[in-house]
Amino acid sequence: MPHSLRTHGVLLRRLTEHLDGAVERWYARAGLDYRPRFTPIVRALLERGPLSLRALSDHIGVSHSAVSQTVTQMGARGWVAPGPGRDGRERIIALTAFAMERLPLLERCWAETETASRTLDADIGQPLADVLIRALDALECRPFADRLSEASAQSSGDSL
Repeated sequence: MPHSLRTHGVLLRRLTEHLDGAVERWYARAGLDYRPRFTPIVRALLERGPLSLRALSDHIGVSHSAVSQTVTQMGARGWVAPGPGRDGRERIIALTAFAMERLPLLERCWAETETASRTLDADIGQPLADVLIRALDALECRPFADRLSEASAQSSGDSL
């Protein structure tokens, strides 16, 4: 691969395209109109019951905006439905009967995905999730913006 294509962003996008693309095709082959990005929301709702968008965002660790967009896509496909919250501004998201009917098939797809993931882990010699978690933990301790500032200061010092 040319050096210019080996940046973290390009590599992560290619990895996501490989994984999510294959899994999304697997869902379609199983007869599900379902995207991999729906899974954290479905699992959160199965575990905790109906939740507000904010609670979903906090629980799965992605932005409120990302959760809102994903919930909109899920609602259009019949997987979730909004309900009223404690006040007029809050929406409570719940799985639909449609989702619950498809849960056994979805769980089978998840199990097959987990098995396939273990073969990838074996091929690379370590669990990919562990590598990603370590990278995220390192960025929590020292954000990439700080690392960029340090690199800039270092390169400015080098030129003196």
